Amino acid sequence: VQLVESGGGVVQPGDSLKLSCAYSGSTFISYAMGWFRQAPGQEREWVAAINWNGEETDYARSVKGRFTISRDNTKNTAYLQMNSLKPEDTAVYYCAADSYGVGTPDKSSDYDYWGQGTQVTVSS
Repeated sequence: VQLVESGGGVVQPGDSLKLSCAYSGSTFISYAMGWFRQAPGQEREWVAAINWNGEETDYARSVKGRFTISRDNTKNTAYLQMNSLKPEDTAVYYCAADSYGVGTPDKSSDYDYWGQGTQVTVSS
């Protein structure tokens, strides 16, 4: 299994970005997907998760109402739409895959595979 994130960049506060996570390997539809982030000097933080069929989603309190996780199982891709970005959203964002597939896991240890990360910088 390989995960490749894209879509990061430098934006101003209030702007939007959409991250993508392209999956290759065994059956994408059987995996729950999650997004995490890690800012310099801080621990990796769970951001959002989506179950195998997209019917369940969950978000960290810090991003709820601003970020939206989704997936397209026909394209083997997961997404993170980020709106109303704030400087405190600055971090490396990672996508991850959980082979159990059920629910919306929020712990790093729940996930089996990780991408290499994409940098998001929010600065004026």
